[in-house]
Amino acid sequence: MISLIGNRPALQIGRYQVIDYDTAWLDDALRRAARAADHEDFPFVEDIRNGIEQYLETKCPLKLLHLDDLYDRMRKMLVKIGCVKIAEKLEPLAPPVTVSLVRAAMEAGNGFELAFFETLRSELADLRSAGAEEIRFTGLKESTLILRGTSKWNKQCSVLLSEIEAFIQAWDREQPTDERPLRLCMESGG
Repeated sequence: MISLIGNRPALQIGRYQVIDYDTAWLDDALRRAARAADHEDFPFVEDIRNGIEQYLETKCPLKLLHLDDLYDRMRKMLVKIGCVKIAEKLEPLAPPVTVSLVRAAMEAGNGFELAFFETLRSELADLRSAGAEEIRFTGLKESTLILRGTSKWNKQCSVLLSEIEAFIQAWDREQPTDERPLRLCMESGG
């Protein structure tokens, strides 16, 4: 059984589900929309976020809510209170997403690093288009062992781990400059 924090539904972001999340990212999304609509002094960000939190915790009948559906509801709320320009400028922004690289390594298989990197590139692009700006990667060492087809760490594993880390760090630099900044965090683990 899945225990939901504060009774909130899990959020579907691309092909990932986020269960444990706060709502600070909603403030960021609302402030960005207000700035884009030339309403930087928009005073209702906290009130709207509180209303969304209440909806998520007490009124949402779903156990899994797509991020786009949440933003559609937020736009309707903004229109209802007379903030049409802000509603029009509201772009999806996701809470931080954790991506385990183990699944991608298992799908690619031993010796298929190119398939692994292509899968990772595709997943990053999908998450980015779904509104993710903060992505945390786990399972770096485990995925390296899988890709190398070994259970013991060696020099080849160290080289591949460095390549994976460099790929993740370089990916954001490949994005168009008009895109929102991406925060990538790697958690090596054991």
